[in-house]
Amino acid sequence: MAFDNESFEEEENFAEMFAASEKQQETSRIVEGEIVEIQEEENRALVGVGDKLEGILSLDEIRNPDGKLKFNAGDKIKVMVMGYYNERPKISYKKVLEQQKTIDFIDAHKDNFEELIIDGIITKKNRGGYVVEADDVAFFMPRSLAAFKDTDDVVGRKIKAQVVKIDPAENSIIVSRRKLFNEERKKKKEVIDQLMESGTIVEGTIKKITSYGMFVDVGGVDGLVHYNEISYKGPVNPSKLYKDGDVVTVKAIGYDKDKRHLSLSIKAVQSDPWAEVESELDEGDTITVTVSNIEAYGVFVDLGNDIEGFLHISEITWNKNVKNPNDYLTVGQEIDVEVIEINSKTHKLRVSLKRLLAKPFDEFMKSHKEGDIVKGTVTSLTDFGAFVRIDGVEGLLHNQDISWDKNVKCRDILKSGDEVEVKIAKISPEDQKISLNRKALLESPIDKFATTHKLNSVVTGTIRDIKDFGVFVSLEDGVDALIRDEDLSPLVKEELEVGQKIEAAIAVIDTRRDRIRLSVKKLDYIKNQALLDEINDNQSHSLGDLIKDKFK
Repeated sequence: MAFDNESFEEEENFAEMFAASEKQQETSRIVEGEIVEIQEEENRALVGVGDKLEGILSLDEIRNPDGKLKFNAGDKIKVMVMGYYNERPKISYKKVLEQQKTIDFIDAHKDNFEELIIDGIITKKNRGGYVVEADDVAFFMPRSLAAFKDTDDVVGRKIKAQVVKIDPAENSIIVSRRKLFNEERKKKKEVIDQLMESGTIVEGTIKKITSYGMFVDVGGVDGLVHYNEISYKGPVNPSKLYKDGDVVTVKAIGYDKDKRHLSLSIKAVQSDPWAEVESELDEGDTITVTVSNIEAYGVFVDLGNDIEGFLHISEITWNKNVKNPNDYLTVGQEIDVEVIEINSKTHKLRVSLKRLLAKPFDEFMKSHKEGDIVKGTVTSLTDFGAFVRIDGVEGLLHNQDISWDKNVKCRDILKSGDEVEVKIAKISPEDQKISLNRKALLESPIDKFATTHKLNSVVTGTIRDIKDFGVFVSLEDGVDALIRDEDLSPLVKEELEVGQKIEAAIAVIDTRRDRIRLSVKKLDYIKNQALLDEINDNQSHSLGDLIKDKFK
């Protein structure tokens, strides 16, 4: 809003209204009175103001800061008569002082008030506007120049306003809050326009530090330095680097006209260290860095010159069970790492520590071979087996290789941290996997069975399972055997049931492949052959007896 002649005319009208409101009962006048009596218990003094009239003056108006009275009975004193109450003059010593201060203010600034700004408190409002007091000087602010919504609680409000008119004749001073805002807005626009010129670098003062950045005053305009714009390291905690009142060099990088939001940058003033990184480093290079920060998910390392790299937890060691990087590294420690990624667009650098370390699997292969019997520590248990660490490398002990008892699983007899002796069954360099076997170190039930049983021996077992291809039978000492469909005759498979006892002859004992096969058919043959042999034996004895009888 421009401040023109029409506005001044409006102010003059308001000033007249204000003056009129101050003289509603009777024109105020200053007279020299005499203190007739001081009534301490009533906290008042009776002051003669002429015409045999005595006004009542509050003692609070004539006390020094230490509480002592400035005047005594009989002293002359200037007071302002502001009307009458119950036929007594309304008087004030304070108003005389205020009026004198107003006169002094007018005398001091009547010729150079254009840039004058006051900090005051609204003490009263009337139909025309508001009375603002600052340093005991009374100012008048018309409603049209207030630039705020008129409410009942406006009295007591602290404001800043600009002096726009001084009238010595009327002893009045007009102020405008609206003009101050317009002037400040104009000044801010000039500052922002200057800042937004390409390459403009200025110094500013930090006014407030927050978790997301810092507010910096540059020429009377507040701008935000976001924590991403403080350092090329990336987001940083500004309170660890700066404090309120610090002077920083900044550059404007953006201005949102709608939100009136000025964005500043500290790092934009500095040379971009990433240019050096991109020109000097390549993926695969080995560099020396310093551990600067350790998080649960990895480690930040300092390359110097405000450049940080990131060492993910998976790149610290070949051990896959890393739970906390603090177990391996400390802040301030110098380490050699390999550069594994340089992202020029996002300014991110990834490094690896483990790639400079010998691979545990390669070291394992140098000192171990298939068939070796070793001891290891159980690191974890799963539904399919157990992982066992041997010299820094993990191998898998499958459920089927834990025991000769097919019903036993790894988690039934092992727990994490247990030491277990195993045989290295297989080493696969291609996929870096190791298969382990524990039951190979235990006596095989079939080996034991083979020492007490031979082929064609007759055994009795219990049907454990019936499959499409045959029947599984449980024998003594946890040994299982298979009867194929073609070996079940003369039994009828459909008539068999799980849990049923069954008799058969041993057809195969294969200790190498850990298998036993039975045959009912063979048992039937053996029984039939035995019966035939018995019959033949009986027939041979009968013929011999006849021959013997003939030669008698």
